[in-house]
Amino acid sequence: MSDEWYSPSLIFDALGVEFDLDPCHPPYPTNVPCKKYFTIEDDGLKQSWGGVVWMNPPYSAPKLFVEKWLNHANGFALVPQSKSQWGLDLWQSEAKVVMMKPNLKFDRPNEKSAQIFMAINLWAIGEVAISVLEKSGLGKIR
Repeated sequence: MSDEWYSPSLIFDALGVEFDLDPCHPPYPTNVPCKKYFTIEDDGLKQSWGGVVWMNPPYSAPKLFVEKWLNHANGFALVPQSKSQWGLDLWQSEAKVVMMKPNLKFDRPNEKSAQIFMAINLWAIGEVAISVLEKSGLGKIR
């Protein structure tokens, strides 16, 4: 399975913000409205994060990104539902979550969109991000 599943534009449209950083950006332009980004070559895990972060990590190995996102405590994370320790860490944190609709379509490198087989959650942490999520209309927040 490829990790090349790009964040759905409908989420950005609903949130209506420009993010300060995307630490998991592909090596070419996408639809993520951000001021700065790190690609796999930059290794976002080794970089300093600042401001409101948008994070859609590689779903094959999200653990370390989720840990860093929780420690940064300011932004959004689009991650699969997981019965892992990092999933439990998210649930037990101060972050708020919206379970995305099952028919959510991700953008793909071939410019076609497709559904992913996993349940996907959008998490927000920090005062600004939680406020934006509450106003987004993306679903019930827990």
